[in-house]
Amino acid sequence: MTLPRRTFLGLAAGALALPAAARLARAQAYPSRPVRIVVGFPAGGATDIQARLMGQWLSERLGQQFIVENRAGASGNIGTEAVAKAPADGYTLLQIVTPHAINAALYTNLNFDFIRDIAPVIAIARLAYVVVVHPSLPAATIPELIAYAKANPGVINYGLAGPGTPQNISCELFKMMAGVNLVHVPYRGGAPAVTDLIGGHLQVIFCPVSECLEHIKSGKLRALAVTTAKRLDVLPDVPTIGDFVPGYEASGFAGIGAPRGTPAAIIDLLNKELNAGVADATIQKRIVELGGTPVGGTPVQFGTIIGEATEKWAKVIKFAGIKTE
Repeated sequence: MTLPRRTFLGLAAGALALPAAARLARAQAYPSRPVRIVVGFPAGGATDIQARLMGQWLSERLGQQFIVENRAGASGNIGTEAVAKAPADGYTLLQIVTPHAINAALYTNLNFDFIRDIAPVIAIARLAYVVVVHPSLPAATIPELIAYAKANPGVINYGLAGPGTPQNISCELFKMMAGVNLVHVPYRGGAPAVTDLIGGHLQVIFCPVSECLEHIKSGKLRALAVTTAKRLDVLPDVPTIGDFVPGYEASGFAGIGAPRGTPAAIIDLLNKELNAGVADATIQKRIVELGGTPVGGTPVQFGTIIGEATEKWAKVIKFAGIKTE
């Protein structure tokens, strides 16, 4: 499955052939009115916070308001469809996150094609999940968790916010590569699952760092490993799953996209200003606090990240037989 990556590279690079003078003229005229950043998830979560962080940066840099509009539902698909069908004039942007790469394989009846209809602008951050367990579980490391799970198949319950979420896919990849049987207990959101884990009703969660960090620091939860290829600055003593399961990596991502056909001059301008934001020390600190690693780069590079993730998670979804409810 190489089509998603190639298609994204073409969308990101094709418009670069425009004459430089024409592109500069368009960029100088933009933005002349407020811009909306559509977030396909509820207000208050890490995705929403990051969109508002970068929106404020763009507002200050470009002299127009970049306003976050939450259009939650269907794992981000409602907001994505709104952006895919919006005018390609730079005044409607999309906060892109990991579910956008997952949904291509998870949903078969979408009214848009994410790879075709959304042009990448920039990757803002790589996002991590952390494997946390209740302190009563007799496992203080990933090898001990694997050994306990193999000795007690079907006993360990892991809670997540429904099938097809990034945490669910990350755990299913772990199950596949480690050869263990963990039982998925679905919740309507991440917070109730964390509450039940603290209460001892669950044994393990693959948790967004921002949702579990304070509980780890307080000792209410025990962190075994992070899902990224490298350790995190906010959890420097916590190893990676890949230290014990060679080849395992399940980082998420966050960035900005625009409707297909958005002028290259506008994408260039947004990319330039957002790269400056990602390089800003204050914004970097906030990204790290949210469990991320600042990225930046070109639209083509972001397209590659999305294309590779789309292919990777499609394989896990097929292997695990994950379906939407």
